[in-house]
Amino acid sequence: MTILITEQFECDADQLWAIVGTPDRVDWVPGVKDCVYDGEVRTLFLPGAGKIKERILDRNAESRTMSYSCFDSPVPLESHLASIEVRPNAKGCELVWETTVIPEVNEPFIKQSKMGALVQIASILENIS
Repeated sequence: MTILITEQFECDADQLWAIVGTPDRVDWVPGVKDCVYDGEVRTLFLPGAGKIKERILDRNAESRTMSYSCFDSPVPLESHLASIEVRPNAKGCELVWETTVIPEVNEPFIKQSKMGALVQIASILENIS
């Protein structure tokens, strides 16, 4: 199952990239209270739910792209691969966030989490302006 989210933001692409493209920044991720990043793996701590470990597979600040894979989660995952891209445009920038996950039963939770992240991103950007 692939979840594709595209969202327009009225800000500079570098502002959005500073939020979503920083592996150890978690203020935009719902439910995550802390993060440890060792340069390859980020461990996200969710009080009451445990921890999630994601391997950062690729991060390119110039093209504003990052891909990562969850390999340790409180919910069983057979496969997880996600990518984030921030694309500048005439109105500001667009976030393109794609995740492929197996089993499909996890799709609603992941989609809900992404929607919550979009709200938090918008709030952070409001406070920057």
